[in-house]
Amino acid sequence: MIDPRVLQQLAPDGVLRAAINFGNPVLAQRGANAEAQGVSVALAKTLAAELGVELELITFEAAGKVFAALSEDVWRVAFLAIEPVREKEIAFSAPYVAIKGTYLVAADSPFTDVAQLDAPGRRIAVAQGAAYDLYLSRTVEHAELVRAPTSAAAVDWFIEQGLDAAAGVRDFLQTQVTAQWRLVQDDFMTIRQAMAVPVAHAAAAAFVRSFVERQKDNGGVKRGLLASGQSAELQAT
Repeated sequence: MIDPRVLQQLAPDGVLRAAINFGNPVLAQRGANAEAQGVSVALAKTLAAELGVELELITFEAAGKVFAALSEDVWRVAFLAIEPVREKEIAFSAPYVAIKGTYLVAADSPFTDVAQLDAPGRRIAVAQGAAYDLYLSRTVEHAELVRAPTSAAAVDWFIEQGLDAAAGVRDFLQTQVTAQWRLVQDDFMTIRQAMAVPVAHAAAAAFVRSFVERQKDNGGVKRGLLASGQSAELQAT
């Protein structure tokens, strides 16, 4: 029996509105006929089924846009990286996926590791509002961050503007590697992806935390990753 408070906070009108971020292709992708798929979509479907409600996917092109839409009450559950700036307004579950943040650079670039890029005169493309933008905004001391609207646009700007690097999720940036582009050897952060609800919704937050742990334990997260072509090893411990 689902606590009525949980249903009221997650699906007040009998519909679970879940924010899906296409800006992180590890979590969500467009499949045939532009249908949303990926581990976050799979978890949203499972959660709606468990609650016994309909599901409406509210799609976004960047994590920053998901967070910005919080005040508009267009979604009741989201899939976002755990970030101190966001925790003031969002209650997070434990992470269900852990991915690395790193840099894409030119193949003939002198840079081989993360630390070398934090120097005066260096320019790094990032997706505005992404977890790695928030992290780099706190930690980069000398380089300039050039903010693009999405993760894909950050790579485009890096190439088109001749920037020193593009920051992003390692798994996505790996798909951009060619004879012209490569990744640096190390990572600047581990991005912990979690389910999230508005901080005022305490009953929903407790339910979602329990749901994530159950999906990690019963293989739901790994199945969602594998079904969308991702590695099961990305599941957070």
